[in-house]
Amino acid sequence: MKIEELDEVGGEKIEGSPGKLIVNTDTKRALVGAGARILFYPTLLYNVFRNKIQAEFRWWDEIDQFLLLGAVPFPTDVPRLKQLGVGGVVTLNEPYETLVPTSLYYAHGIDHLVIPTRDYLFAPSFADISRAVDFIHENSSLGRTTYVHCKAGRGRSTTVVLCYMVKYKHMTPIGALEFVRSRRPRVLLAPSQWQAVQEYSKQHLASTSCPPPGDAVLITKADLEGYQCSSEVTTGKELAIFPKTTRSRPMIAKISCIFSSLIVSGGVSTIKRRLPVPEARAC
Repeated sequence: MKIEELDEVGGEKIEGSPGKLIVNTDTKRALVGAGARILFYPTLLYNVFRNKIQAEFRWWDEIDQFLLLGAVPFPTDVPRLKQLGVGGVVTLNEPYETLVPTSLYYAHGIDHLVIPTRDYLFAPSFADISRAVDFIHENSSLGRTTYVHCKAGRGRSTTVVLCYMVKYKHMTPIGALEFVRSRRPRVLLAPSQWQAVQEYSKQHLASTSCPPPGDAVLITKADLEGYQCSSEVTTGKELAIFPKTTRSRPMIAKISCIFSSLIVSGGVSTIKRRLPVPEARAC
């Protein structure tokens, strides 16, 4: 069978390159999904076996005071999670790899957020990551622990945890990854998952660094009256709007400013200046 036959399921042939093929996203998802289904139970049993014989191969690890990262839980794990203070669970498994129904979590007073994400090469969307991150933060603010898991607690769940550390623990993606690895050494991200963390960090920084709407200073011609500029400099130039920046002044500078004003008011003579003195800025 030739590779070109994949064209029927969404492949795209490269012109001038016989036998070569670009497989589109839908085909890639279908192929990876089929492989993930086949490998789910063998890899799950392998992880259970290692957990039984290796003490360092833990099913879950504490990342933060109110955050656990780990593998897919079994129904028998739910009471234990409740004893650990878990009040919310984020599941990034697809339905076929989810072992605990939502009703069982609810029966133990645990909220359940389900974000189905394909295994191995895929990451949650930005919207889904944002939902999960805010879900973790909401539980944390109430003093409840959140358990974030996928199948093995390595890729998909780590993606969400890293984004949470970036937003609410003010870490860089690299710093967050190093920190999480220090708690759970076997975490491993696919390229698309690491890219999702970096994109989330960029969008988070952009949303927090933008100035408030309307916070700008308009420079008009009236503001420029009294300033002499050569016609060569001003010819062809246009007025512009610049964002207004407010710099916070340290407390010691404010105290120094007040102290100086008291000395001046006490009768200290001022020095005559030939140049016009600009108006003093308010402390």
